[in-house]
This record gives sequence, structure tokens and C-alpha cells, in this order.
Amino acid sequence: MISLHTLSLLEFDKLLRIIAGFANSGATEAAVAKLAPFSDKLEISRRQRETGDILRLSSQGVSLGLSQFSDIGGLFSKARPEGSVLEGVELAGFTPVLELISDIAENLGLREDIPSLRQLAEGLTGFPDILKVLKKSIDSQGAILDTASSTLAGIRAEIRRLESRIRKKLEDMTRSADVSVFLQDDFVTTRSGRWVIPVRMDSKGQVAGVVHDVSKSGETAFVEPIAIIGLSNELENLTAEEKAEEIRILRSISARIREQLVEIEEQFKLLVYIDMLNCIARLAVLLRMEIPEINESALINLDNGRHPLLSLSFQKHGTGRHVVPLSVRLGRDDTVMVITGSNAGGKTISIKTIGLLALMALTGMPVPADSSSSFPLISDLLIDIGDEQSIENDLSTFSAHIAHISEILKKADRKALVLLDELGTGTDPVEGAALACAVLNEIKERGALLFATTHLMDIKGFVHRTAGMLNASMEFDQNTLSPLFRLRVGEPGQSHAIEIARRYGLPDRVVDSAKALLGGVRAEFDNLIRDLTEKRSYYENATGEIERQKSELEEKRKVLDELTATAKRERDAVMANAYRESSELAGTVKRELYELLEAAKKAEKEKIRVSLKIADTRKQEIDKSLAAQMPEEAGSLSIESITKGDLVYVRSIDVDAQVVDVDRRHERIRVKYGSIEVEIPFAGIQKKKGKGVGSGKQTGERPQAVSESAEISINIIGLRVDDALSRIEPFLNHAALAGLREVAIIHGIGAGILMRTVRDHLQGHPLVAGFRSGEQREGGRGVTVVTLK
Repeated sequence: MISLHTLSLLEFDKLLRIIAGFANSGATEAAVAKLAPFSDKLEISRRQRETGDILRLSSQGVSLGLSQFSDIGGLFSKARPEGSVLEGVELAGFTPVLELISDIAENLGLREDIPSLRQLAEGLTGFPDILKVLKKSIDSQGAILDTASSTLAGIRAEIRRLESRIRKKLEDMTRSADVSVFLQDDFVTTRSGRWVIPVRMDSKGQVAGVVHDVSKSGETAFVEPIAIIGLSNELENLTAEEKAEEIRILRSISARIREQLVEIEEQFKLLVYIDMLNCIARLAVLLRMEIPEINESALINLDNGRHPLLSLSFQKHGTGRHVVPLSVRLGRDDTVMVITGSNAGGKTISIKTIGLLALMALTGMPVPADSSSSFPLISDLLIDIGDEQSIENDLSTFSAHIAHISEILKKADRKALVLLDELGTGTDPVEGAALACAVLNEIKERGALLFATTHLMDIKGFVHRTAGMLNASMEFDQNTLSPLFRLRVGEPGQSHAIEIARRYGLPDRVVDSAKALLGGVRAEFDNLIRDLTEKRSYYENATGEIERQKSELEEKRKVLDELTATAKRERDAVMANAYRESSELAGTVKRELYELLEAAKKAEKEKIRVSLKIADTRKQEIDKSLAAQMPEEAGSLSIESITKGDLVYVRSIDVDAQVVDVDRRHERIRVKYGSIEVEIPFAGIQKKKGKGVGSGKQTGERPQAVSESAEISINIIGLRVDDALSRIEPFLNHAALAGLREVAIIHGIGAGILMRTVRDHLQGHPLVAGFRSGEQREGGRGVTVVTLK
């Protein structure tokens, strides 16, 4: 169990607050705040698949359609007791929730490319009956609508009629000469639910009626004239009836919700869960995060990892800076890595990045790293980072570190990941190094994975001599005396404290004195490391140059291959034209000879026949010669010679394909290329040319056919089912041959018969990878969008 203290030190809680910022509800924010690492690999994989489905939709430009919704979680306990009544404003919160649930169920239920999300959506219904009653009865502000019941509509109509009578009567009185002289003003208003007119205080006795209020100045009395008291009493009775009917309506709706309260609560939790997954996916898109592998081999393989909080900080401030990616591998033969290097060089942020990304991976989240990254399924993450000295507990910096390390040693095992920062500091360097080496060895013997940082030279030497341990360093630019924030595995680093001190303004005499005090042996050791680092950089640059030249040669080879292929195609075209012209010439000669024979039937018949035979023989020789030079272009086929299983060349897609069926009556052929089957006219094929797998177009790739004539949509509204399907089949064939990825079938909504028939036909179709309802901008449920293989 990973402790809350560890989550806080690695700022996992801060990351969750950022994720919660994408939430559509307070309930989702609370759910995000409770996210924690799993201990079960199956749970991790399930969340990865669900998040991956949302990312797949996002890459296609498809949104889940989530929007803001109320946190109705607290209303379930209120609605549960028998006879309880929810207020109108409380019931209004159910409407957007049920609408969202219904929309998600419809949008996800039809897609086949998101199996995990589709499985979640199988439990969603949206309770259409309750939703219909809510939308009919309660507006978004919680007010009860006239359409809630015919009784309520009748009462309110009568109230409006009666109020109109009262208002008209009062307005007539204010315009009357007998009354208007006693009024403070000529408006009509209400006080305490009763209609009144403003009378001067000194004249209130001149207008017969009941005083219901007095103005703050004391100069105006609001009087209900006796003439309307009967009407007002009648209005008050109607208002009471209206209130009673409203309570009845609220009680009825509350009862309907209570009947399915358990199911509504479950679907609400599912909506919150999907919204939480969407929050994670939105952060993943923002930071270009990928789903890593979870292994049970105690292996960390991090490829181009980036600290998410640091990346967000750079994005927020728009400085143009970017996070230097971290790549590291630890496990199996080597289980301990000690990172050294300059101050502010990135040692601590490196181990924090490893720790935070491990937590994200174990929570089932994508991580800001390459998809080739892999994290171990650990049971505990043990860390000692930062200065946690305590005056109250009488702990110095060193004793606080030792106290934490003592607890870590008790818990470290083969299922633990350990992070130790500034190991061996806070005390005498020699004793601190000795303790640090003993700690490293103890954790190695326990089998835990360990990343540690330090500045102590003795630890570097111990790690170099000990099997199963690796030195690593943060790179440093010797010329600018600035860190490069790149991790280099296999060699220790230098602290560069003296150079950095000079750079930050320490007087030269102090720096020079420090160098003299450092000692010759230590200086030689640092110079040796520096020389090795420079040589390594030289060889890396040389290797990079070789790779660059290799890449250029490969590009040139590709260009040469393309030029060769182009020349061959041009040569073939020339030979084909020559063959056609020769064939035409031979035919012309033969016709002329026949004409000559007809014209000279009576003269030298035998001689002319012999000449004609010689001409035929010569033509056959020409044909054979040209066919030998151009077998690919000159080869012809007869439909009688074609059988199932034959390979033929299809001109429209420039590739060999296998014959699936032969329709000799209509002279049409059905062929299969990869997973695609299409029907084409017999005139569109030739003898096979060997253009298939291995000749530039791999099985499964979509042929790059010309698509100018391919339609991206077809309108079948108003057609009968048979007519519609007969038009859809050639439409899909043509679109597949044209290389289109997505097309639309416009069938309208109506009774839904045509839509269901079309989708049944698309189900399992050899050309169709999947289909969905159109989005609102595409035509909604009246359109089916088809994704082709």
C-alpha cells in the first residue's frame, strides 16, 4: 500500500487537482481526488483500455458529448424514504444527468472500435420514461410547467383570467374621478398576495377597503378596495388549489424516481466514472501521453519520459522552453542506480519523474513518455526526498534522513521501488559515504529497485566496483558551465561546485584557494572524468554523423528505386503502344489483301491465296515477337478461361487480385485483394503481372486509386429497402476502390426501418470496418457514417 505521504512528496495530489479541472461536475472532481494506484494488474489494464478507447475517439475527432451536469448524489438519500418529496429545483438537476446518460448510451452503443467503452455503455439507459415526465413538468430553474398536468393548466388559466379581471377593475378605479383624487399614484400592485392601489395616507378613509401595507415614508397606504375582495378571495382559493396540485406533481415524480432509485444511482456513478476517464484522456491529449506496459518482472524501462507538472508549467508561462526527456532502464541484473552531477542539474527531478510516472501507470493512466515504456507492478513506493528536519521532534537534517531510511529498510523487498535523494549528506562526508554504501548494498540484497542521488565521490567508486549497481550522471556543458539535464548511464558525474561558485559571483581568490585546498589526487580524478566525458561526446557526435550519412544514402537509394520504376513504366508504355500500332498495321495489311483477292478472283487466284497465307504467317510471327517482348501488356484473357482462384491483373487498382466469382452472363468478375472484395467488369482485367504482396503494395493497404469520381455520400431517402441496398453495394465498392476512408449513407429517421436495414446490411460487410450515427453537424441519427477497411 503506497502511503499518502509518498503521494504528496511526489505531488500526485497536485496532478489530480489539474485533472479535476477538466471535470463536468462536482461529483467527478470528488472521484478524481480519490484516484490512487491499483495493486491488481487486471484493474490497471481495464482502466488503460477504457482510457485508450476515449483517446481513439479523440484521434478521430469524435467527442463523447459530455457537458456540465449537477451532482445529484446527495439527493438519493433524501429521495429514498417512502413519501419523501423532492423540490422542483432538485428534480431539475436530474434532467441534464439523464439526458447525458441517454446520449452516451446511444453514441457508444453503435460503435465497434471501442469495446471497453461500449461495454460500459451497455449498462446505460437514461430512463426515457422518467426523463419525458421531467422535461414535460419541470423547467431548468425548477419551476413547474403548465404542461405538468391538465388540472394545473386549467387552474393557472383560471388564475390568469381572474387576475386580469381584478387588474382591469382596479385600473378602472384609478382612472375614476371619484377615487383618483385620493391616490398617491395610478399604478396597481400586490401586497401579501392581495391586489392593492396606492392611497394617500391622509385620504385612506376616503377609499373603502382593507389596508395591507404602508410605504416606508409613511405617506402611502396600500389598500385593497372592497369592490374586489370577493374576486381576491376567489383568487386566493385558486392559488391554494394550484399549490396543492404542484405538490401532488412533485410527489408523483419523486415516487417514480424512488421506484428506480437504485438503478438511477448506479447509472449516475457510471456517468461520473466516464467523465473521470474523459478528464484523464484530455490531459493525455494535452501532454501527448501514451499508455505504458505494466510488467511483473521488477523492471523499469522509461523511454523519453517527461515530468507532467514541469511540462504544464512551461506551457502555461509560454517561455518556449521544453522538458528534456528522460530515458532510463533498471531491473533484472542491475537493480541499483546512483545518479551524480552538478547542483541544479536535474538529479532530484529525474527520480521524482520516475516516481510520479510509476504512480500514474499504476493508476491506469497514460504517461508522458513513449508507448514502449514499461513499469513494474509494485506493492510499495518508498522515498526519502527533501529536508524534513523537525524542531518539535528534535530531528536534524541528518537524523531525519536516517529515520526515514530506517523505515524504508524495514519495508523494502522485491515488490518495492525506492527513491533516495542526497544519500549520505548532512554529516561527515567519510562516515556519510560509508553509511550510504551500506544502505545501497542492503537494499540491493533485498531485491528492491533503487534510484539514489548523491555528491559523494566515495559512493561513486563503491557503485563502480559492486555488481548489480550502476553509476549515472546528469550531463554538464564544460564551456558554458551550465547543466544539460540529460541522464547519462554508465559513468559518474562531477559536482562542478567550484566552477558554479565562480559563475555565481564568488571572488576568484576564494575559488582559486578552494582549488588549491582540493588536493592533487581529487583534481586528477575530476580531470580524468572530464576527459572521458569529452571523448564520449566526440564518439557520440561521430556516430551521429555516420547515422546521418547512412540516412542520406538510404534516401538516395529510395529516389533511385523510384526513378528505375518510373523508367520501367515508361518503357512498358512505349512497348505497349508499339504493339498496338503493329497489330493495327498487320490487320490493315490483311484486310487490303482480302480486298485484293476479291477484286482479282479470276486472275491468278492460287497465287494470291499463297500470298495471303504468307502474309498471315508473317503477322503471326510479328505477334509472337511482340508478345515475347511485352507479355505483360499484350496478354489477353477470355472470360471462358477464367476460373475461381485465378490471379488476374486489375487495371483500376494496379495490382494482382484473386478471382472469387465469375458472372459470365453479365461479363463481370468479383476479385479479392487483401481483405477487400470488389466486383468489376471483365474488360478491366488482364493476365497477372506479379503486382501484389512484395511488389510495393502490401496486403491490407488500401490501393491508391484515383478518387475524383468517388462519391463520399449517398442519399437513399424515400427508396424501398431492396432499391436502397442495390444502390449501396456499388457505392461501397466504388468508395473502397477510390481509397476513401469514410463515407456517409443518408437514410433519414422516419420509423427507423430503413436505418435498421442499412445497418444490418453493414454488419459484417467485407468492406466495412465500422459505422456510427452521424454527429449533429453531420445530420444526427438520420445519417450513418461508415468507416471502410
